[in-house]
Amino acid sequence: MPIEKTLVFLKPDAVQRALVGEIISRFERKGFRILALKMLELSESFVREHYATHRGEHFYEPLVRYVTSGPVVVMVLEGKNAVQVVRDMMGETFGTESPPGSIRGDFALSDRYNLIHGSDSVQSAVEEIGRFFRPDELVSHPTDGLRWVYDMTGTEPV
Repeated sequence: MPIEKTLVFLKPDAVQRALVGEIISRFERKGFRILALKMLELSESFVREHYATHRGEHFYEPLVRYVTSGPVVVMVLEGKNAVQVVRDMMGETFGTESPPGSIRGDFALSDRYNLIHGSDSVQSAVEEIGRFFRPDELVSHPTDGLRWVYDMTGTEPV
């Protein structure tokens, strides 16, 4: 599986509960590299566009209110199979259904306030990264540090 990029944002409840450092450290300890990171307050129109696929769902309006209720921390992570690994680390949508050890399983009880958003596919990651970051806002890292995360002796990381 090749190295991928994915978008993650920590929602207002994660920021207000002071879980930002804890959550970011989990991704770093896993071996992900942070290519971009910033704190934002998202506009209603931006959030409506971002979650447009959910328009018409019963949770859409509450989701818009929730995500616009305070600052969020947005980041681009890079790593092998990043989209799926990040989603596994996040846990199920609802904290009560998430296993211990996942971010939501350890820190979320609400069926609405679920701390974190992560891209759900490689294609959506590309679109979401472009929505939140200009290309010049992503940094590159020297690849020599990857040798402590993956076996880099072949053509693909193992």
